[in-house]
Amino acid sequence: MADIKEAAPEMVSAFFGFDKAVFNKQAGNLDLVTRELIAVGVAVTTQCSFCIEDHAKRAVEAGASKADVAEAVMVAAALRAGGGITHGWKAMKSIVEDE
Repeated sequence: MADIKEAAPEMVSAFFGFDKAVFNKQAGNLDLVTRELIAVGVAVTTQCSFCIEDHAKRAVEAGASKADVAEAVMVAAALRAGGGITHGWKAMKSIVEDE
């Protein structure tokens, strides 16, 4: 991270400022637990191991239970699987159209 910060300090600073604003428990309508659980789901979907670990821990620190984190993971998995099914539907549609 030091290399990125050295090469693009303004951008790195802007990123961390944005991240801090998004996870500011004093801002917005969603509570911090909800935001962290959303982050867990997105991290699982994007498969960022660093984000998965960080946001799962932060979700628990904000008050989420182990079951809450597991449910966020399963919601993400369901949506990821749904994407696979809909892309599969497009594959099948493309071969039917050629018949």
